[in-house]
Amino acid sequence: MGTISLRVPDNELKAIKSYAYINNISVSDAIRKVMLEKIEDEYDLKVFEEYEADKAAGKIKTRPVEEFWDELKI
Repeated sequence: MGTISLRVPDNELKAIKSYAYINNISVSDAIRKVMLEKIEDEYDLKVFEEYEADKAAGKIKTRPVEEFWDELKI
């Protein structure tokens, strides 16, 4: 497992420690959790933007969901 050292101002450290305490997790877990959520959010946004661009360019074909249900005989 790797190690990361992080220097933060005292007021930010206090906020991070408070967040960790409130969520009953370690400071390391708090930083890891928030960082991975940020990465996931940015990835999701990128995928969505690519989808919207493809949709605007006519590269994606859509149809009503009812047609899908009919195909499944539901």
